[in-house]
Amino acid sequence: MIDLLVQGLGTALSPQVFPFLFFGVMGGIAIGSLPGLTATMGVAVLLPLTFGMESTRALVLLVGIYIGAIYGGSISAILLKTPGTPAAAATVLDGHQMASRGEAAKALSISAIASFVGGMVSTIMLISFSPVLAKFALRFGAPEYFALAVFGLSIIASISGKHPIKGLLAGMLGLLVATVGLDPVTSYPRFTFNQMHLYNGFSIIPVLIGLFALSEAFVQMENFRVGSKIDTDFKRGIVSLKETIGLLPTMLKSALMGTIIGSIPGAGADIAAFVTYNEARRSSKNPKAFGTGCMEGIAAPEAGNNGVTGGALVPLLTLGVPGDAVAAIMLGALIIQGLQPGPLLFTQNADVIYGLFASMLVGNILMLMLGLLGVRLFCRVVEIPKRVIIPVVITLSVVGAYSMNNSVFDVWVALGFGVIGYLMQKVEMPASPVILAVILGPMAESNLRRAVLMYQGHYDFLWTRPITVVFLALAAISLFSSWMRAKKERNI
Repeated sequence: MIDLLVQGLGTALSPQVFPFLFFGVMGGIAIGSLPGLTATMGVAVLLPLTFGMESTRALVLLVGIYIGAIYGGSISAILLKTPGTPAAAATVLDGHQMASRGEAAKALSISAIASFVGGMVSTIMLISFSPVLAKFALRFGAPEYFALAVFGLSIIASISGKHPIKGLLAGMLGLLVATVGLDPVTSYPRFTFNQMHLYNGFSIIPVLIGLFALSEAFVQMENFRVGSKIDTDFKRGIVSLKETIGLLPTMLKSALMGTIIGSIPGAGADIAAFVTYNEARRSSKNPKAFGTGCMEGIAAPEAGNNGVTGGALVPLLTLGVPGDAVAAIMLGALIIQGLQPGPLLFTQNADVIYGLFASMLVGNILMLMLGLLGVRLFCRVVEIPKRVIIPVVITLSVVGAYSMNNSVFDVWVALGFGVIGYLMQKVEMPASPVILAVILGPMAESNLRRAVLMYQGHYDFLWTRPITVVFLALAAISLFSSWMRAKKERNI
């Protein structure tokens, strides 16, 4: 295997392949940093360009975009409070707080380093433990997916900051939004009001853009003055070596968790980011600092969501089952190139696969270098006066909302949720629980009902399936620890 990996490194660094990897990572960072343009969209748009390419170049280009876009989403999340991708929604909680108090460079550098650690750990895991992880992922059925979703929803209590009751209300609002559309089992229309656009429910991207980007733009417009700037001093430098070493345990733990979550088909980078954020807060010596701009609050979700990049390829390459939406497109790319995913792929096309593995290692190094070198350039965004940046944010938000499905209806959805997000900010109600509930609500509902059908109306699966029991126990521990923490804070 070592020989094949060394040979793959030679391929990745060769003049015939390296430029594709470089432009893939750079293009991915640009795509991910623009609100509404997700990693899925970037890979899907560029897929047709790879039809005529040699196999390794085509896969390297797509993987480079994937790696770059997942990291790129954190740039606008930190600087503009606007997640470039759903996977960066958890990064907003502490990233923008750091940027607002003049530590934008430090926040961006933590994001780049954590993303690098997450990507490298997941790639090493992909190379070393693919068969084991694939076997674990295959044990997931409807009961396990339901328990995973419940565990994810239990995070609402810990990301609600000082207002847990308002956070729970926001989570209920998100669950209500998630019920719109066709029933997942009977296909009966729910809350669609005979509108065809609502049959598939609300798309996550317009909701995300409205709650984070447009609502913040509306709030900033209240203080709109010609020539005014966002008060951010970013000359305090990037994260120090000592601080980075202190964050390493959080990054490594989050990267491992992200890789495992990524290897589960259907669980994506957004779920991994929130789960790792919650775990970092739960195990922190100073959980009260989360939500106020603490470094662990950036390191954990960024290492977690980039950990998915390698994890999602585990079931794809070993079993032909994609781990997330991007992996599904990659499955199409593999088939187009004449490669059949499965165990034989590692023996019959070892040169291509190990070339891909080596390119992921090199791609993560490129992402780190571009991320750190670009910190000063990225920080210039917050120097732009509000009279310029606010119209740009609104324009990007409208374009991003429209471009996902080429739908004007989605633009109205984004504007509507922008108003809702504005009102939520006025009453100090957090928006993150809404996004979490919109992502996990359909997953919890559909898999609970499938599990009940599988067990012919009984609920035995809640205590007879080991993985389900573990996730439900973790959810209970998460809720209990959040309740104890809130009680302790009240006593203080």
